[in-house]
Amino acid sequence: MMAKTIFQGAHYRITVLTNQLIRMEYSEDGQFEDRFTQTVLNRTFDPPKVTVTETNEQLALHTPNVALFYEKEKKFNEYTVSLDVRFETGYTHHWRFGDTEWNLKGTTRTLDGADGEVMLEDGILSRNGVTVMDDSTTFILDEENHPVKRHGSTTDCYLFAYGHDYFKALKDFYQLTGQTPLLPRYALGNWWSRYWKYTEESYLNLVEQFQEEKIPLSVSVIDMDWHLTEIPERFGNGWTGYTWDKRLFPQPKRFMQALHDKGLAVTLNVHPADGIRAFEEAYPRVAQRLQLNQAEEEPARFDLNDEAFRVSYFEDVHHPMEEEGVDFWWIDWQQGTKSGVAGLDPLWQLNHYHFLDQTQRKQDPLILSRYAGPGSHRYPLGFSGDTIISWASLAFQPYMTTTASNIGYSWWSHDIGGHMLGYKDEELSLRWLQFGVFSPINRLHSSSSAFTSKEPWTFEPTIAGVMKDYLRFRHSLLPYLYTANVRTHEVGVPLMQPMYYRYPEIEEAYNSRNQYFFGSELLVAPITQPINQETELGKAKVFLPPGDWFDLFRNCRYEGDTSITMYRSLTDIPVLARAGAIIPLDATPEETKANELPEKIRWEIFPGKTNEYELIEDLAGNRCTTRVRLDEATQQLSIETEGDNKILPSNRQHEFHLRVTDEVQVVGECLSSSYQEQTKEQVIIVQQSERQNILSIVGFAYSKTQTSEQAVFDILKRANIENQLKDQIWQRYGDETSKKKRFNLFSQLSLPDLAQALFECEYTDQREE
Repeated sequence: MMAKTIFQGAHYRITVLTNQLIRMEYSEDGQFEDRFTQTVLNRTFDPPKVTVTETNEQLALHTPNVALFYEKEKKFNEYTVSLDVRFETGYTHHWRFGDTEWNLKGTTRTLDGADGEVMLEDGILSRNGVTVMDDSTTFILDEENHPVKRHGSTTDCYLFAYGHDYFKALKDFYQLTGQTPLLPRYALGNWWSRYWKYTEESYLNLVEQFQEEKIPLSVSVIDMDWHLTEIPERFGNGWTGYTWDKRLFPQPKRFMQALHDKGLAVTLNVHPADGIRAFEEAYPRVAQRLQLNQAEEEPARFDLNDEAFRVSYFEDVHHPMEEEGVDFWWIDWQQGTKSGVAGLDPLWQLNHYHFLDQTQRKQDPLILSRYAGPGSHRYPLGFSGDTIISWASLAFQPYMTTTASNIGYSWWSHDIGGHMLGYKDEELSLRWLQFGVFSPINRLHSSSSAFTSKEPWTFEPTIAGVMKDYLRFRHSLLPYLYTANVRTHEVGVPLMQPMYYRYPEIEEAYNSRNQYFFGSELLVAPITQPINQETELGKAKVFLPPGDWFDLFRNCRYEGDTSITMYRSLTDIPVLARAGAIIPLDATPEETKANELPEKIRWEIFPGKTNEYELIEDLAGNRCTTRVRLDEATQQLSIETEGDNKILPSNRQHEFHLRVTDEVQVVGECLSSSYQEQTKEQVIIVQQSERQNILSIVGFAYSKTQTSEQAVFDILKRANIENQLKDQIWQRYGDETSKKKRFNLFSQLSLPDLAQALFECEYTDQREE
C-alpha cells in the first residue's frame, strides 16, 4: 500500500513529491492547478516515505529527511509554516517560511550596462539546507505548449530541503523542470562575434586569416548589420530587420555555404521588436497570410500571442532563411518585460517559441538569448548582454557564471573581452580570454568601435601569441567539453560547479567565489586583476581541497587542504587537475573541424589515485564511449570502447601523457613509449583497437626529483626590485638545505607579494631533505 502523499484542506494542498521536495499551494477559493507551468514540467517522482500527525489545528508531515509543520487553513508565512531539515552529517536546521538569508543565489536576467557586480536572483540551494521556488505567477502550458493564464492556487511554491546535498537537489530540480538540452558539438568551440559592418568579402577574408594563424573557429556570429539598417524614415529605425543587405552580402546563400564549408555554424542577430514591415523581402508572404493592406504598407505588429503572426513569423520569415544556411538565431531582445498579456514575459515567449520551433525542425536545437527566469535552462544558450569593458566586469563573471548553476542554468555565453566603452588594456583582454576558454561558451565579441576589436593578431606580439595558444587549447578541449555537455543533459551535472558542491562542509569552499570545478577533472581560478608591479605577475587566491593537485600547465604538485595565493605570468592562469585526473584533448586542434571527431586523442593523466573516465562521442545520431581506467594499486592503464566505434576515425590513435612523474616502465601493446625529462612526462602512443588494451605502467607516481630552483630564479629575474637584493636572496636560497629554512628566508622579506610568489614555488618543491 502506497503512503499518502497529498494532504488537502479547504484552502491548502500540500504534496510531498520526494523525501526532500514538497509542493505547497494555498487558494482562497479552494481551486488548485494540476497542469504544467512555464517552469514545472513534471511532478512524478519515486514515492516518498511519509508519515503524518494531524490535529484540528496542525498538520505535521515527516519523511526521513524533513519534518514540516503547518497551521492548517492559514496563509503560508513565518508563523504558520516551519520545517526541520536533517543533513547527512547529522546536523538539523530549523527553518521558517520566507527565510532566504542563507540562499546561495542563482543568476540574473542580463548584464546589460554592468560595470562590475549586479544583484543575483535566488537559486534553489542554501547553506541552511532549505529554499523555496515560487511558481505562483507563472503561466500554464496547455497541451500544445502555449502559455495560458492559470486559475486556482494563489500561492504555489516548492520547498527544496536537501541540506548540503547540492547535486541531489539539482537532479530533482531538473526532473521537476525539465532537462537541459544537449548542445551541438560546435557550440563548445571558439565563436567569432563582432558588431561590425562586414561585407561577404571582408568576413571571408577574416575567416581565412584565422585559418592562416592556425586559430580554430566553430561559430560565425553575424551581428545586426547583415540586414538592412538604413531604411526610409516612415518605417522607423533599422534595428529590426530580416532582409539581407545585398550591398554587403550579394549572395547570402553562397556566403553561408562558404562558412559551412570551413566547418563553421552560422547565427544571425535579430531584434524582433518592430515586427515585419513593408520594406522586408518576406513582407508579401507575411501580408498575404495575415491579410494586411499592402497598398497602405500595413505592418505585421510583433505579437507572439497572435497565433497567425506567430506562424508567419517562423514559416514566412525564419524558415526560408534557415533553408539558405542559418543554423540558429541570436535573439537580441529590446522590448522589456511586458507583453500584450499581463504578466507574460515577452522574452520568455521568444525563447520558448524559438526553441520549440528549432526542436521541431532540427536534431540539435539552439538559440542565443537572455535569461527569462527559472526553467530557462531548457532554452540554451544564455546571452549575458552588453557589459562595460573593465576589470570590475571581468572580476564578477566567474562568480556569476558558476552561481547560475544553483538555478540549473549552466550555459552562459558572455561577451568575452567586454562589449563597450571602457578603455584599452591588452592585459585585461588576455585575462578575459583566458577565463573565456574555461567558461561554458567562448564567444569573442566587441561593439562597433574600431578600437575594441578582439582579433588576436592585432594585439602586441606577446599578448597575441598567448591568445592564439589559448584559443587552440579551447578547441583541443572539445572532447572533454562534449562529454561534460552529455553529463549536463543526461545526469544534471553542470560544467561549472561552485567549490561547495563537492566540499559543502568546508567554509573556504563558500568563500572562494571566483574559482570553480570545470567538468569532472579540473579546478580553475581565473586571474581577474592586473599584474602586481612588484612581481610582474598576476595572482589569485586558491582554495585547494584535501588531496593532491597538479598544475595542468606547469607540471608541479600541490598538497591540498589549504589556501594559497598563486602567481602567474601572462601565459598562465591556475588550472589544476585532481590526483588521478584523466583529461581527453584533441591532439591536433588546428586540423579538426568542430563537427568532426579528432583522429588523435591526447590523454593528460595524473598520478595519485585510481580513476576512470568515459569519453563520449556522438556523430550522426550514433554514440561511442571510450573508457580509460587508471588503477593506482596495480599500476595499470586500460582503454576500451563501447557502442558504435564505426563513427570513430579509422586511423584513431591515443597519446597518453603520464604527467609529473619520473620515468615509467611500460609493458603492453603500444606503438611507442618515451620519457621526456624536461617536462617530467611519459608519452605512450596506442592504436585504436576493438578490444580492451591494458598497459602496465610501473613507477607512475608523482616525481620526487622536482625542485623549485628554476621557478625561484625566474620570479626573481622578473621582479621589479634592486639587482643587489635579488643576488642576496638567490645566494641565501642556494645555501639553505631545508624547506623550513627556505620558508623562513622568504617570510623575512619586506615585499609581501614577492614573498608569497616565492613561497608558492617552494610549496611545490619535492626534494628530499
